[in-house]
Amino acid sequence: MSWSSKFSTSTRCHRMLFLILVALVSLGAQTLRGQNGPGNGPFSGPNTSQSGGAGASPVVAPPSSGANFSGSVPSQLVPGVLSLSLQDAIDRGLKQNLGLLLSSADIANARGQRWQQLSALLPHVNLAPYADVSQVNLAEFGFSFHISGVNIPTVVGPFSYFDARADLSQSLFDWSAVNKTRAAQQQVKSTEYTYKDSRDLVVLTVGYAYLQAIADEALIESVNAQVQTAQALYDQASDQVKAGTSPAIDALRARVELQTRQQQLIQSKNDFAIQKLSLARAIGLAPGQQFELTDKSPYQPFDMLTVDAALKQAYDSRSDYQAALANVRAAEYSRKAAVAGYYPTLSFTSDYGIAGQHFDSNHGVFDVRGTLNVPIFTGGAVHGDILQADAQLEQTRQRLENLRGQIYADVRTALLNLESASELVTVAQSNIDLAEQTLTQSRDRFAAGVTDTVEVVQSQETVATAHQNYISSLYSYNYAKISLARAMGAAEAGVKQYFKGK
Repeated sequence: MSWSSKFSTSTRCHRMLFLILVALVSLGAQTLRGQNGPGNGPFSGPNTSQSGGAGASPVVAPPSSGANFSGSVPSQLVPGVLSLSLQDAIDRGLKQNLGLLLSSADIANARGQRWQQLSALLPHVNLAPYADVSQVNLAEFGFSFHISGVNIPTVVGPFSYFDARADLSQSLFDWSAVNKTRAAQQQVKSTEYTYKDSRDLVVLTVGYAYLQAIADEALIESVNAQVQTAQALYDQASDQVKAGTSPAIDALRARVELQTRQQQLIQSKNDFAIQKLSLARAIGLAPGQQFELTDKSPYQPFDMLTVDAALKQAYDSRSDYQAALANVRAAEYSRKAAVAGYYPTLSFTSDYGIAGQHFDSNHGVFDVRGTLNVPIFTGGAVHGDILQADAQLEQTRQRLENLRGQIYADVRTALLNLESASELVTVAQSNIDLAEQTLTQSRDRFAAGVTDTVEVVQSQETVATAHQNYISSLYSYNYAKISLARAMGAAEAGVKQYFKGK
């Protein structure tokens, strides 16, 4: 009697087989949850890594650009399936992204505030004609006329008159108003630079979402291939069990591996669908819009920059840095405006028009006046304004220095990630070839009866990890290129330069 027939007739062996199956299924489920938990796939966020422990490639964290840049104003629905490249997605984001639209509105608001400040320096002309019909009771004011027993009426009127003149007022010297206007002008420049920086943030946000999506799509293709390999192994193991050349546990191991890969495929498809929704929200696609990603993120070599060259470009080009400089200048002008509260002001007013009792009996009238206002005691109001202006100026300078340090960190981090990811891509490509060779040899050994499915399953895990590491490192490499372009203040131009192919 063969070993397999003895095994099938033994009740004790059946129980052991059942316990092994339960343990393997539980282990596979725990492994899957550890690799691809709900909403936490291989590319779902920061500090995640692929299955495979220390050999896995790190995933770049998503950009922290604010909730507004994750939303958008949806556009019109396009019939059919929309083909969407990375550049198409960025172009749509630059038109529909909520963060950019709000930043554009901030410019209009800052310009309005500038006109309000400038108004104090510009002439004001008003025209206010009026006609009046009056009757006055002089007794109301205490007047009573009694002359030699003759009562003179105290009621005067009714009588009428009119006055039609234009008045002009102009500030001749107001140093506080001058500096407030200059501060408002710098605020306009700051918001304009902030708008340009928002465009870079849109590129970064959309680029992250797009690269994340194509990484998830590539993972689906990889896991689907692993499912087919696991299915072939299970079919092979089942045939050998039926032929009596392998124990039933080999088929059980192969089935557990197959179901584990099937679970990964289900989770990967779900992650990809969710990521497409996030991308659609960032670029303003209409709800329910069907689209496909046309760029597949190939590896394109990158000519590395020196740290000094990258930093020089960053300080010259980063819009947020220029905005911070404008904020410092605005705060300096605000302080000058506060100090100018101690200075005298000189203004000019005049009016000219016609006045008379009737429209046909009028005469020209005018008034010209110059006023010098000298503050002597302001009750500490000016001193309080200066203290507030000093505090705001110090804050803007501290923010500027902090941003300068942050730019250095951004550039260095992007360069380090780019260099590391480039090396990881090379190693991952080589590792895929080695892992697939190992799997082929393991399957041949299993077919020849030299080994069991343990070795084959381990080889499948190695292949799966190698593919996931390659996808992760490729995603990290491409995202690092966008991050470097953003760090140097040239995200829009950088995407066109670094992603020329499909």
